[in-house]
Amino acid sequence: MVVNINKETRQIKLMGTNIDLMVVHPEGVKILDHLEDLLHIYNLRFSANRDDSELMQINQAAGRHPIKVHPEMYELIALGKEHSLAKESLLNIAIGPLIKLWNIGFDDARVPSQAEIDEVLKIIDPNLIELDEENQTIYLAKAGMEIDVGAIAKGYIADRLVDYMKEQGVASGLVNLGGNLVTVGPALNRPDYYWRIGVQNPEEIRGQSSVTLKIYNQSVVTSGIYERKLTIDGQTYHHIFDQKTGYPVNSDTASITIIADQSVDCEIWTTRLFGQEPHHIINEINQLPGIEGVVITRDGEYLLSNEVNKA
Repeated sequence: MVVNINKETRQIKLMGTNIDLMVVHPEGVKILDHLEDLLHIYNLRFSANRDDSELMQINQAAGRHPIKVHPEMYELIALGKEHSLAKESLLNIAIGPLIKLWNIGFDDARVPSQAEIDEVLKIIDPNLIELDEENQTIYLAKAGMEIDVGAIAKGYIADRLVDYMKEQGVASGLVNLGGNLVTVGPALNRPDYYWRIGVQNPEEIRGQSSVTLKIYNQSVVTSGIYERKLTIDGQTYHHIFDQKTGYPVNSDTASITIIADQSVDCEIWTTRLFGQEPHHIINEINQLPGIEGVVITRDGEYLLSNEVNKA
């Protein structure tokens, strides 16, 4: 077994979550410093909760004028729009007004009136996001529109952190960006060098797994209805919304876990597929090259795609 030499770790609280970083490298502290700097840059760029972020500049100009953006912002929004417009996709980066209307996960969460929901449904159409690739501008065609990249930004950011780690020759590393896990190189404390990642059991306390995965140079992301909830008058609402109804999606799926080389792909597919029934989701995953998955149903059954590497 290889001994962990020059291993450095750091935990950062940012983007409303805990971020854990680990690198094995002779200049590990220096690399972690730069990774932390990158996290602050991306937080300023993509945050929907900071009035001074680049994303909020786009939202504040909705219905008025386009905003010229950083190439990475343009890349992320273009990717998000593409997958938002895909057939049967539950992903919708224009869903910001609906998310803020319910605000599940925050102290002022509430169940809005049907009239309020009907009003925001008029402005959450991703077709109304106008992209100008030549000028790198983004324009929201209706006043009140808001892009929310919460469903894909963490994966995109995690991938950029991993790119830097690889450029610096990190021998082994891990990024855990609020549950978005990405591994770099081997797990040096394992004889087979595979990382072990547990998939949360939705019915148990945090840390109790339904299944454990073996991965190498891959990312694992889980989306589940257990993560943020609002209970009013005995009725529980989760935070994953159906853009057609304006209410939390109604299906037998409790969580979707995606395994892929890129963390942003994991995020895209956990969200895109969530509105479908469990067996249909697994069938879809089995048609996607380089994508594997685990689906856990509301009654506790778990389904695996064909090539999942289970520990």
